[in-house]
Amino acid sequence: MKKLGIVLIVVLGFFTQGHAQDVLDGIYLKEHVPVRKPVPYYYLREADVAWSKTIWRLLDLKEKVNHPLYYPTKPTDDRLSLVQLLLAGMKDDGISVYEFDEYNEFGNIRTQEEVMEDLGAGKDSLEEEDPLTGEFVWKYTDKDPRPDEVTRMLMKEVWFFDKQRAKMEVRITGLCPVRRYVKETNAEGMDADEKSMSMKTLFWAYFPAYRNRFATQEVFNPYNDSERRSFDDIFFKRRFASHIYRFTNVYDNRQILEYQKGEDALLEAEKIQDFMFKLEHDLWEL
Repeated sequence: MKKLGIVLIVVLGFFTQGHAQDVLDGIYLKEHVPVRKPVPYYYLREADVAWSKTIWRLLDLKEKVNHPLYYPTKPTDDRLSLVQLLLAGMKDDGISVYEFDEYNEFGNIRTQEEVMEDLGAGKDSLEEEDPLTGEFVWKYTDKDPRPDEVTRMLMKEVWFFDKQRAKMEVRITGLCPVRRYVKETNAEGMDADEKSMSMKTLFWAYFPAYRNRFATQEVFNPYNDSERRSFDDIFFKRRFASHIYRFTNVYDNRQILEYQKGEDALLEAEKIQDFMFKLEHDLWEL
C-alpha cells in the first residue's frame, strides 16, 4: 500500500505540472459585446420624409470627448481605435472603401495597397557607405503604416423628419479618415531637411457596411470598466464632438470655409445647427 501511495502521488504530480491551468484575466467572461448586433434601422418610405438635409461634419479626434475614437494608437488586448477598425474591416472582411471625392463619396473603389501607401507604408531608401569596399550603396527598409497620424475624421450624414413617427432623425452614411503628418520638403529655396505639416484624405467608408463590426468592438469607458460601450453605441447615441463644415446648398455644395473664415465659420456652422433645431419644433406646430 505504501508503494501504491507513492506511485499515485508521482502520477498526480506529473499531470499537475504537465498541464497549464486555465487562467481567466478578470472575474468573468466577456459575452455581451462580442455577440451584439447593431441597432436596426426602421423601415423608411420616401413618402414619410417631409424634410431632409445632407450635412458633412469634421471630428477632431484629439479633442477630449473624442479620445475613445482615437485611442489606442496601437492595438491593445481586444481594443482598437476607429481607424484601426476601418482598416481591419477592409483587410479581414473585404469591405470596400472608396476614393475621396467631394461630389461622389462612394464611386471609385480604392485598393488596400493604395490605402497603406497613403498611411506611410512602403519602402524607404538610405545611402550608406560599405565598410568593406568604401563604396556608397542603397539600403532599403520597409516602412510601417501610421494609423496614429489619423487625427481627424470626416462624416457624411442625412438629417430628416419622419412625419409617420413625427420625429427628427439622422443616419450616418460615410466616414473619411484624414491623416495629418510631417512631410519633408525639398522645394527650391528650402533646406533639404526642412519639414512641414501635410494633410491626406485616405478614403470614404460606407458606414452601414461597418455597423456589424462597430457593434462588436468595445470602446473604452474611463468611468466604468464593467460598462463598455461599442462603436455603434457611440455613433447611434451621438457621443462625440464635431462641427459642420459643409451642407447641401445651391452653390455646388460649397464648404463654409469658402465664404467664411475663423470664428465666423464656426458661427455659420452653429447657425445651421440652430436652423435644424428650430425646424423640428416648427414642424410639430404645423
